[in-house]
Amino acid sequence: MTRYTALPIDPTALKELRATDDAGRAMRPFTATGDASVGSPLRCCLRPIAEGERVALVSYAPLRRWAAETGATPGAYDEQGPVFIHAEDCGGYAPEDRYPFDRPGARRTVRRYDARGHIVGGALLEIPQETTAGFDAAFDEAFGDPRVVHVHVRALEYGCYHFAVRRP
Repeated sequence: MTRYTALPIDPTALKELRATDDAGRAMRPFTATGDASVGSPLRCCLRPIAEGERVALVSYAPLRRWAAETGATPGAYDEQGPVFIHAEDCGGYAPEDRYPFDRPGARRTVRRYDARGHIVGGALLEIPQETTAGFDAAFDEAFGDPRVVHVHVRALEYGCYHFAVRRP
């Protein structure tokens, strides 16, 4: 059982992203059929893309959207990047007893943010065989710093945003 809750993209944000992404572009859905997108992480339901699914690659600014909810002012720390989402509503994420995208040996960054939305550190996580324990330890360490209010989990290789975790 996980000690923290992985947060997918909020349903309201998904609805907006399916019209216009955070870079101001219209969504361009496609069917994942034998291309490089199959197996890539979906940020709406936090699982890999399956063959034949209708998906879209959109620009997403997770910190900007969080700041709008909380009144934070991330300034230059605001960034946007590409994420895959389902082209239509998929019902969202159903939390499991494990963290999403938890392949042992994969490398993730656990980027820490304070209440202003400024980066206050980060750590490299090479996911161990005991995947849940590895993520729990990384989040325990991050939230051990009282300044940290939430973290972003990102792929090391591309810097892609995977999911957020907020202080419990």
